[in-house]
Amino acid sequence: MQLTLEHLPSTLPLPFSAAVRAGSVLYLSGQLGIDPGSNKLVEGGIAAETRQALENIEAVLFNAGSSKEKLVRCEVFLSDFTDFSTMNEAYKTFFGPGPYPARTAVAVAGMALNAKIEIQATAVL
Repeated sequence: MQLTLEHLPSTLPLPFSAAVRAGSVLYLSGQLGIDPGSNKLVEGGIAAETRQALENIEAVLFNAGSSKEKLVRCEVFLSDFTDFSTMNEAYKTFFGPGPYPARTAVAVAGMALNAKIEIQATAVL
């Protein structure tokens, strides 16, 4: 059995794919809270960045023929773990009452653009 990979290009001028489809699984690159219109980090702190990162994930999923309901896992990277509860509120608002994808949240030393959050995800098609 041969596995076919399909690379979905990033909208940013950087050397990575927005997602890679491997069979019926979609692996998404990490998403920052970047406004797709300006390619700049949104203002408003962790809640705004979380919402935008999740909306960016939803756009990649849509372009690949999937949806947030088909997310199986999210990995959340926070530059300051004291933002955990605020991130959780924005996360719950985005997903609604659930069920939620499996998730890990960790603190990291730093991120591109001095972002407060990055979220990578895995979904099925």
